[in-house]
Formats: sequence, structure tokens, C-alpha cells
Amino acid sequence: MDAKSPASEQAKPSRQPPTWRPDRCDRIALVLQGGGALGAYQGGVYQAMHEAGLEPDWVSGVSIGAVNAAIIAGNPRDKRLEKLRGFWERITERRIWSCMPEGDIYRQTTSAMNAAFTCLLGVTGFFRPQMPGPLFSAAGAPTATSFYDTAPLKETLREFVDFSLINERKLRFAVGAVNVLTGNFTYFDNANEDIASEHVVASGSLPPMLPMEKVGTDYYWDGGVVSNTPLQHLLHQADHLNSLVFQVDLYSARGALPRDIFDVLERQKDIMYSSRTRYTTDVYRQLHEWKTRLHAVLQKVPDEFLTDDERYLRHQLSDMPEITILQLIYQQKAYENHAKDYEFSDTSMREHWASGYEDTRRTLTQREWLEMPPPGAGIVVHDVHHKYVA
Repeated sequence: MDAKSPASEQAKPSRQPPTWRPDRCDRIALVLQGGGALGAYQGGVYQAMHEAGLEPDWVSGVSIGAVNAAIIAGNPRDKRLEKLRGFWERITERRIWSCMPEGDIYRQTTSAMNAAFTCLLGVTGFFRPQMPGPLFSAAGAPTATSFYDTAPLKETLREFVDFSLINERKLRFAVGAVNVLTGNFTYFDNANEDIASEHVVASGSLPPMLPMEKVGTDYYWDGGVVSNTPLQHLLHQADHLNSLVFQVDLYSARGALPRDIFDVLERQKDIMYSSRTRYTTDVYRQLHEWKTRLHAVLQKVPDEFLTDDERYLRHQLSDMPEITILQLIYQQKAYENHAKDYEFSDTSMREHWASGYEDTRRTLTQREWLEMPPPGAGIVVHDVHHKYVA
């Protein structure tokens, strides 16, 4: 590993700065989008948070975000960074090139080769090719519905995640998946059930490459089939907690106009899996506005004309939470293409990790962004790459 990369530090006890949170902040949440090999970016984000003493109370994810979330939630604070780094080193340990010339054209070539090897051989500790594979399997056979087997990921999770720690519920944990039969999006949340490896694997079982995962009596696919971010799950909570949310996205909704068919494939994937944060926050803001108006109306009605339920509603609406979202979106390199999410090379992993680390450090220098919105303001969004406030 490159000694200059944040991801390349030797496994050792990490620095433990005192934890802290902004004034009036009741919860720090880390919300992790899916995106395969790009998920190393989220490791860099967590490293910067960890070094700043901003430890999450809530961790949720979809797909590779669910894996990263499980590693963070399933380890004590002093082991989280070491385990997260160890996981990414494990799944990117295969080396094809001992050295590589500099320049975009060489990176494009080696990235394409690395992606091709992923297709042929799978990823160490993550997934391996099905044998004989779906094209040569009869309907109903275990190998008939996917090209790869995720048994290696289950073994890796048992090594890097202590699920008993997740189920102690000291830290809120949730991962999203889609029920294959009903098409309904489901959150496996440790507030409601005990979490095991199959819940995390289900969240990352993207068809048709990876097999559906059985949880209880039902079968599930990757949550990204329906929604690639669990932000909505957080915003739907009725717990009235002021929250500082780090939303970490691996696909950007913004992009350039495609110039060839490969650009089309890449742009399609980016749009399909981007988070729609602006839409989600606009809906939340609209609901907040109507709740504020309803509370103002109920305040004008004498108690004797209100039912017990209406008085309780008035009380609930008097204390609505304020939410600050720090949106961190991976900005792809010039030489990356539509295969960026399954190019599991150690070089790309280090670059993704370093990007997440630097983006988060830049975000944290904007100290005013860490503040809670004024009472009654509802929700504010900051993005270091676009410098907008929503």
C-alpha cells in the first residue's frame, strides 16, 4: 500500500480524540449509498469523521454502504477504522500489475483489465463465479439465478463484524433491501429485530450478478433496485431529534453530456443510482411547512374544542426537529468509466479512500455547516463540491 494514502496506514490503534457534537445536535448520522468498488470512498469519509471525534449514533446503508455500515456498527470505536481498512485491503488484494506508467490512457487500460478480471474471477472475500453458472443451469437450480456466489462475503463479514455488538443497540443500525416477491423496499433495523450477516448480504445482492438472499421466509435483492440511499428512512423517524447527517453518495446526479456509447452506459448508471437528495429534502421541507401551519391553527383552537388526539398532535407539532445534511458525493476521475463500480484494484481503492478523506476534511473546515438550523427552519443541505444551501 502507498504510505502516503490515508487508507495505507498500518493497522494500529487509531487516535481517539474526544467525541463531540454541535450545540443542539441530538444525533450524528452516517448514511451510506451503494456503489460497489466506489465504497472505499466511504472509508475515507469515516476516517476523517473519526479523527475529528464525530462518531455516529446512527449508521445506515444500502449495498456496499450496508457492508461499511455493518463494519462500523459491529466494532468498538477503537477498532472501527482498523477493521474497515482491513476489509478493503482484503477485497482488493489481487494485483495484476506490479507497476504502471502514469497517464490517463494507461489508467483506462489497467482499469479495464482489472474490471475484466473481476468479471472472470470474482473478488477475494466478496463473490466468486457460480459453477456451472446460470446459462448452463436448469430453472430452479441454486446456480440458475445469478452469475456469482456471495458465500465469501458471509465469511468475511463474520471476520470483520461483531453482530452481537450491533444487537446491543447502543448504535442505531439499518440496511435497505427489496423483497423479490412483493417488490417492497424493506429496512432491516436493529431497533426492530436482531441483525445477522444475511441482512447485510441481502442489502448488497444486486441482480442478476449476485443471488437473492433468504432472510426468514422471504428472499431479497439489493436495496439499490428501488432506492440507493437510506436517507428517507432517517427522515421518516418520529423521534424529534435534531440531527447532523453525513450523507455519502457514490454516484452523482450531475454529469456531462455523453459523447459515445460508453459515456451513455456510465451516465445511465449514475442517474439510475444517484440519491435524489434534492427531491427527498424538498418533500421533507414541504411536509415541515404544512406541519408548522397545522400547529399554528391548532394553537388558535380552545382546548375544549379539541379531542385528546388533537391535543396530543398539537404537542407533537410543537417540537419538530432541525436537520443539517452534509452531502458528500464521489467525484469520478477522468479515466474512470461505466466499470468503475466493479474495478476492485488496490490502486483505485486507495484513490477512492483518499478522495473521501479529503472531501470530508474540507467539509469539516466549514464550521458553520456543522451547526443546527435555527428553530423552525426544518432542513438545510450543504455540499462542498457545489457550495449550495438547500
